[in-house]
Amino acid sequence: MDSRQIRRKFLQFFEGNQHKIVPSAPIVVKNDPTLMFTNAGMNQFKDYFLGNQVAPYTRVADTQKCLRVSGKHNDLEEVGTDGTHHTMFEMLGNWSFGDYFKEEAISLAWKLLTEEYKLDKERIFITVFGGDEKDGLERDNEAYEFWKKWVPEERIIYCGKKDNFWEMGESGPCGPCSEIHVDLRPDEEFTNESGAALVNQGVPEVMEIWNLVFIQYERKTDGKLVALTASHVDTGMGFERLCMVLQKKKATYDTDIFFPMIQYISSFSGIPYLGSYDLKAKSDIAMRVLVDHIRAICFTIADGSLPSNTGSGYVIRRILRRAVRYYYSFLNIKEPFMYRLVPILSNQLGDFFPELKNQIEFIVKVIREEENAFLKTLEDGLKKLDNIEVKNNTLSGQIAFELYDTYGFPIDLTELIAAEKNWTVDKAEFDKALLAQKERSRADAKKTYSDWNIIRDGSTKFVGYDVDEVDEALLLRWRQIETKGETKYQLVLNTTPFYPEGGGQIGDQGILYFDGTPIEVIDTVKENDLILHITEVLPQKLTATIRASINGYRRKLIENNHSATHLLHSALRKIVGTHVQQKGSLVHQDYLRFDFSHFQKLTREELQSIEKLVNEKIRENIQLSEKRSVPIEEAQKSGAMMLFGEKYGEKVRMITFDSNYSVELCGGCHVSQTGVIGYFKIVSESAVAAGVRRIEAISSSAAENWLIQQLEEFDKTKQLLNNPKDLSQQVQNLIDQNKELQKALDEIKGEMAMGMKGELIKGTISIQGIKVLCTSIENIDSKTAKNLIYAIGKELEHCVIVLGYKDNDKPNLMCYITEELVSSQSLNASHIIRAISKHIDGGGGGQPFFATAGGKKKEGIEAAVLEAKSLIENSINK
Repeated sequence: MDSRQIRRKFLQFFEGNQHKIVPSAPIVVKNDPTLMFTNAGMNQFKDYFLGNQVAPYTRVADTQKCLRVSGKHNDLEEVGTDGTHHTMFEMLGNWSFGDYFKEEAISLAWKLLTEEYKLDKERIFITVFGGDEKDGLERDNEAYEFWKKWVPEERIIYCGKKDNFWEMGESGPCGPCSEIHVDLRPDEEFTNESGAALVNQGVPEVMEIWNLVFIQYERKTDGKLVALTASHVDTGMGFERLCMVLQKKKATYDTDIFFPMIQYISSFSGIPYLGSYDLKAKSDIAMRVLVDHIRAICFTIADGSLPSNTGSGYVIRRILRRAVRYYYSFLNIKEPFMYRLVPILSNQLGDFFPELKNQIEFIVKVIREEENAFLKTLEDGLKKLDNIEVKNNTLSGQIAFELYDTYGFPIDLTELIAAEKNWTVDKAEFDKALLAQKERSRADAKKTYSDWNIIRDGSTKFVGYDVDEVDEALLLRWRQIETKGETKYQLVLNTTPFYPEGGGQIGDQGILYFDGTPIEVIDTVKENDLILHITEVLPQKLTATIRASINGYRRKLIENNHSATHLLHSALRKIVGTHVQQKGSLVHQDYLRFDFSHFQKLTREELQSIEKLVNEKIRENIQLSEKRSVPIEEAQKSGAMMLFGEKYGEKVRMITFDSNYSVELCGGCHVSQTGVIGYFKIVSESAVAAGVRRIEAISSSAAENWLIQQLEEFDKTKQLLNNPKDLSQQVQNLIDQNKELQKALDEIKGEMAMGMKGELIKGTISIQGIKVLCTSIENIDSKTAKNLIYAIGKELEHCVIVLGYKDNDKPNLMCYITEELVSSQSLNASHIIRAISKHIDGGGGGQPFFATAGGKKKEGIEAAVLEAKSLIENSINK
């Protein structure tokens, strides 16, 4: 069976057993602060296990896109070194929410593996939970007895908590699990030694392929276990491992999921793939890294996370750069390459994951631009290494860390380059600097949560689309959160008009009145499906009736900007092209920000046309058409805009401003008619990532205030210029006059500097036939100083010149060396400048024949010049 057939058979089997087949959730998590990426199949069902939401189906199955590159679940460094670890993988799973439990879960798993996939029953081994004295848990004899119906007792093994008790995190739903292992050893080994003794013993050929988790407890923050009122089943089977087993391969990389891409890389690089897992087989490791990482990169970009310097975008950038470093160092590929793998991946997975096929051009361009940028950064880092001075052939660990932190050089690449130069790297110093950075990051990010304090059962009803205030809300639960020494509280109500941050729209602020006592809500956020009201004070009367009132004026400004965002989105697609897709947005009370796919700067004419069209739609005063609980199929047929990377339920909310202009699926807050927005003004357009542009705009009172300020500035400028008839021409005349005056001034400065040349040359000394001039002069600009030092160098010929000067009263240093002396005397301008710039409390660098530095301490110029003279003398006399 090929991988497509294997995936299809899994889903068809569970569909035939009354399971609802649901789509994969996006790989980038948006409504759960505890997760950055989906790292397990159960993530999208977390609220069902926590009891925050009632599952619409009691039986579910899917294949989930997962990514494990951070936190406890981090497989990044193992990728490529063995045959089974991956960053991105598919998790096949089936779930029961209070429906069947251990017996049917075990029966279904056994029938699928042995009857549908035809796995050899004799090679299957089972583990069950062996109990834990500390937690007061007995052996899972119930699961053991159910397995005995299918598997001989000698192939059922009791294991400890480490392997057979699953927990969501430090707190939350948990329970015993039962793992299914398969013995893939050759027949002779299989016959000579039972696989039972090799389960969970680190033998790669005896591997786990499926984990059946029986969720029946909740772990409290104090560590205690409490039995859940309803029991659930959560299973997960690695799709890549299953394909490896069924296709009888020794590694997942040998399956049809990865091998076509490996063959392409081998052909492109001219390096054969040997399938070696020796750590010295760097080219083989590199090819495996590339085919793994391209999947992680493509799926995260397709789901809306672009390479950046923060959050999930930073993780993706790291993964992409890691791939570039591997092909650059071990496959001798010195040009962008990863983007070439995208069409192969899309052809393989695009039918099942259409977000790849539908965005292939965009994904290719983003990856190619990111590769280009990092290859340039790599070159800059290599130049830095070329100019570094080392002592005793040992590269400072601090410099190695700077290369890692600033240029993205992993320590192994730095060590590789150092070895080529016969250097060693101070690894201990590097590790110390890296650990300090990690500890700083942990301290910055650390949050601690108390357990939820349940006041009463119930769920939250959001009524904020219709009202700004409710009079008789009740508190359902609350918890305390500590961040950097600050204490805040999260309150959950049964009814609320407060909109939680989501879909780009910021959360509401307002007041909760507990029996008349006001508690300020500083923000509203969503955690999975819980609406959390953030306060700095905990109310004293927790059981009191609550009047919940949002800041209505602030909300109306937010509504203006959100509706304006929809009008802008449609205007972009009509004027720039239908290739435009939303890639991010922020709807604030003061402004709106809209990121979209486009590969060139918008022209002034395009921006004017977009702005004009949006304002036309505002003046038309189009009535809002809002439809709630629309079946997703109906919304799709209507042509509503749907965003990649968003998780839509079976019922959606549709926002329309003229069915021929703007129809979008949206959960945010909007104006009742577009005329309320008043006026729309674009204030900036810029690039934020490869293939992504950003428009920032304002509306309503903010746009009105902006216009008033612009008119005031216009009037002031006219008055300063004596109210000319043609203001723009008058300004242009002044600019032209200024250019002429600046040109004349530069010529005078140049003549004055050249007049100093002869006097400066008199200070030249000769050392072994090389002319050396180390001197300082008073105020001179850097452009003139460079012209002067080159003119002196041309006249002196074989020379070394160091010049100290002040430009606008700021200290500067400059070094010039005749090029032939760089090689013949091992003189280096960059090294000299770096050594002496400490005297002016600055830094700099450049090329071996010319370098500069700027600083803050002008009193240090003379000391810098004196040290330069000493360094040059010592170097020549060596």
